[in-house]
Amino acid sequence: MKTISALSLFCGAVVATSLSFAVRAQQAPDKAPDAPATGDTSDAPAAPFDRAWKDEGKWYFSWGYSRQQYAPSDIHVSQPSLGNDFTLHQVKASDYPGRVGDAVNSLFKLDFTSPQENVRIGYFLNPEKTFAIELNYDHSKYNNDAGQSVRVSGTVNQAPATSPMVLALPVFDYGLHNGFNHIMVNAVWFHHVRGPKQEPGELQLISRLGAGILLPHADNTIFGNHNEVGPKGERVCCFDSRDWWQVNGWTAGAELGLRYRIYKSIYFEATQKFAYGALRGVPVYQGSADHSVWMSEQVFSTGFMF
Repeated sequence: MKTISALSLFCGAVVATSLSFAVRAQQAPDKAPDAPATGDTSDAPAAPFDRAWKDEGKWYFSWGYSRQQYAPSDIHVSQPSLGNDFTLHQVKASDYPGRVGDAVNSLFKLDFTSPQENVRIGYFLNPEKTFAIELNYDHSKYNNDAGQSVRVSGTVNQAPATSPMVLALPVFDYGLHNGFNHIMVNAVWFHHVRGPKQEPGELQLISRLGAGILLPHADNTIFGNHNEVGPKGERVCCFDSRDWWQVNGWTAGAELGLRYRIYKSIYFEATQKFAYGALRGVPVYQGSADHSVWMSEQVFSTGFMF
């Protein structure tokens, strides 16, 4: 039986909780206003469903699909027991998007780690709903491009590195393939562009600034030695060298895009994100790797407010 990861369970719980709040909002009747002193009751309160549809509250939840591009970066590898302490310069890398259909299927299975997905849950902090705080989970992926030749400096097998290295199995293959996971807290601003405010047809400019931790799963092979961290379902997270996901650094980013309200509380969002990640102590065979990454990301999300 397939083991469900802790991250999937967490995200699934968020979805279930969000849907529960939405259903309750639609089922709960409005509190009737105090009756006028004259006893006039001609102004009846709005139907219970009016408020559920028109005043969607202060929370929102979204799920999205994304693509990433990475700037070339240096990867420093330290394996003291093997006599290796070298840096690969200007390594090119790519994401691993899979098919859009695979992403949709994983949503219905509450598997938020396949292939490249984004989950956000936010809370508006003012009545005008122009400022919010949100929890942001970006499940991106990172893999060095196979076959490229890069400059190497430092020490390899206790000897100075003198020649370029071709990055291909079994010599060198480096990936954060089960997630180059960005878990961030964002400040979010909304600016009305056109259409009726807080109604279907409204178009908003949305911007985000955030920071948080990197929680990647390292999958790499260096000089024929593959990194092993143990089965996914046994040691899940977060600080032991044998855990499947490990806290290996920090991230910060900025995002800009558009949100369009499709129908009542449902919206579509398209954004461009730029993020910086400082990876430290990524596990490799008998050692660790450090590197910093600039990422450009396009995110396409659908969400609802409740």
